[in-house]
Amino acid sequence: MTLTPPLKKGFKALLAEANAEVATISVDEALPLVGDPSVLFVDVREGAEVATGAIPGAFSAPRGFLEFFADPECPMHKPELAAARRMIVYCASGGRSTLAAKTLFDMGFTDVQNLVGGISAWKAAGGPVTA
Repeated sequence: MTLTPPLKKGFKALLAEANAEVATISVDEALPLVGDPSVLFVDVREGAEVATGAIPGAFSAPRGFLEFFADPECPMHKPELAAARRMIVYCASGGRSTLAAKTLFDMGFTDVQNLVGGISAWKAAGGPVTA
């Protein structure tokens, strides 16, 4: 049996670090921003999760592709992820989006927020979703 060596940082430490650096936005604050062309909701969930409903107008950037989509130097770059645009990042409940928002911040994006509670909190508050 192979034992995993101790990690330098586990997920709890990574999340704590990200939470200390990334701004958050509540569902109540985010709801009026749906449809605002200066705001991009970025859904970092996987395709099967997105199929269960997404925030209207959200851009799908699965967590595993985010860095590639965000980097203008990458052939996979998506112009929707423009650095001058305000981004609200979300996932199912907030963990992946916290790490994703920190990644965007580390890459140089300055107007990035994590949606507290993710799509779960959004749906619980009666926020609109598309299928």
